[in-house]
Amino acid sequence: MDNSRNARGVSVLNSATLNKGTTFTFTQRERLGLRGLLPPKLEKVETQVKRAWEQLKTFDEDLNKYIFLENLHMQNERLFYRVLCEHLEALMPIVYTPTVGEACIKFDRIYRNRCGMYFGRVDSGVMRRMLDNWPEEDVEIIVVTDGGRVLGLGDLGTNGMAISVGKVSLYVAGAGFDPMRTMSVCLDLGTNNAALRENEFYLVRLLI
Repeated sequence: MDNSRNARGVSVLNSATLNKGTTFTFTQRERLGLRGLLPPKLEKVETQVKRAWEQLKTFDEDLNKYIFLENLHMQNERLFYRVLCEHLEALMPIVYTPTVGEACIKFDRIYRNRCGMYFGRVDSGVMRRMLDNWPEEDVEIIVVTDGGRVLGLGDLGTNGMAISVGKVSLYVAGAGFDPMRTMSVCLDLGTNNAALRENEFYLVRLLI
C-alpha cells in the first residue's frame, strides 16, 4: 500500500513523485515539514526547467546527458517530464534512440537508482506477490523487455531495462499517460552474452 500521503520532511524530497523542490509554497513547506530543508526562495517551475536545461547543456556526450536526465527522473518526476515535454524534439534522441542503445549496453555500469520492476527465474511462483511492492496500485501501461533483441544490439539481458524506461518516458511525454500509472519491467530469462555474465557489475543474481 502506498503511504505517500503521510510522507513528511525528507521522505517527501526523496520521493520522485512527491518532490517539487523549490516550487513548494511556503504553506506546503510548513505543512509537510519542509521548512529549512529547501532554499528559502519560492520558484516557478519555469525557472526550474530553465536551470535544468542550462545544466544539461554543459554535457558534451549524449550518454552523460542521458545519465543527468535519469537522475532528474528519479529525483523530481514532475520536473523531468516538464523538461522533456518542453524540449521534446531535442531530447527524444537522448531518452530513446540512438542514445538509449548505448545506455542499454552500459546500463550495469551507469546504474544508480531504481527505475522499474525486475523479474527473474529465481522469482518463479512469487511474481504476483512481488507486484505488491510497486508503489502504485492503478497501473495503466506496462512496457516489458527481456533484453533479448534490443535495437539490433544483441542479447543485453537485464541491461535492456533502459529500453523499457525510455519507451515509458516517450509514452508519457508524447501520449499523455500519467507517469504515476506506468511501469517499466525487465524479465531476466538469462543471457547468452558471455561478456555480461563475466562482468562484475552485471545486475543479475546468477544461478549456481
